[in-house]
Amino acid sequence: MTNLGNPDNVGILGLEVYLPKDYVAQAELEAFDGVSKGKYTTGLGQKNMAVCDNAEDIVSMCLTVLEQLMNKYKLSYHDIGRLEVGTETLIDKSKSVKTFLMEQFNQHHVFDVLGVDSINACYGGTNALFNAVNWVESSSYNGKLAIVICGDIALYERGAARPTGGAGAVAMLVGKDAPICLETKHIASHFEHIYDFYKPQMNSEYPVVNGLLSNIAYMRSLAACYTNYKRLYQQHHGTPFELQKHTNYAIFHSPYTKLVQKAFTKLNNLDELEAGVPENRKQAKSALQKATQTFDQVVAPGLLLARECGNMYTGSVYASLASIIRHETTINLDADEATTHEASIKRTLVF
Repeated sequence: MTNLGNPDNVGILGLEVYLPKDYVAQAELEAFDGVSKGKYTTGLGQKNMAVCDNAEDIVSMCLTVLEQLMNKYKLSYHDIGRLEVGTETLIDKSKSVKTFLMEQFNQHHVFDVLGVDSINACYGGTNALFNAVNWVESSSYNGKLAIVICGDIALYERGAARPTGGAGAVAMLVGKDAPICLETKHIASHFEHIYDFYKPQMNSEYPVVNGLLSNIAYMRSLAACYTNYKRLYQQHHGTPFELQKHTNYAIFHSPYTKLVQKAFTKLNNLDELEAGVPENRKQAKSALQKATQTFDQVVAPGLLLARECGNMYTGSVYASLASIIRHETTINLDADEATTHEASIKRTLVF
């Protein structure tokens, strides 16, 4: 949110979300699957799961959220110099989703728009955002705006992973003097080759998933990124980063919201370790208590869409950002206004 390493405040100027109109209630899915009551709603922390009908695919979702963004911010297609798409939901093994979206630009006689798809499971949306930001900061920047679209249809075959599905798309307008800018000197990453989630079957929409291994990889990557981020923060600020002290909101990728709760506890655990608290039951209990005390304030406001709509893969983190923005617009309303606003939001998002 600051301009550290980003003197032009390059970042997100506008944001729009699209969700399918149909959904499956997780309580009803529990009954349909014949599992214990609360397994999905309490055990996974999910309420509903957005699903696409047979007239909808990744291209139609991205086209819709693109049009919503253009209309909302009164943009001309001539204003856009770069279009990046992050998705792992493919309908062609060669042709990118971005080329389908170019039809909208071509109708306005716009053809010179840089960018392609970024495909790397759920990270593709973040990579697309970094590409756009780097372009605006680079010597090749032509003064126009960039658009980043992150969207997926998360669909699993019947079994343990099915309730962690979902669908949705997020479009972001990227440029200078942004109200939400990236601290480009603080970016920490962790990449490793692991077969926890992959799609080897070209004739199937379903991924191959090792749920336990996927959760382990999630936590390992989280710990590595957080440790590296703290190092970079101290390097540039001269003071240690503390989650409880320096964080207004924490946003996570959310396959399901209970995993996010565990992730937030993990970060508190790492802070305790760095503070010299022994790694034992007392330390674990202390980290859990701290995380529980602040979770509702710091993390829960970003889980509205994740809990209501499910996993959006590449769009998950940015749907959480949209949830935070929605939260910020309602915290100063009185009770009647907040209730009316909440009802309006739910009608708009078709929960």
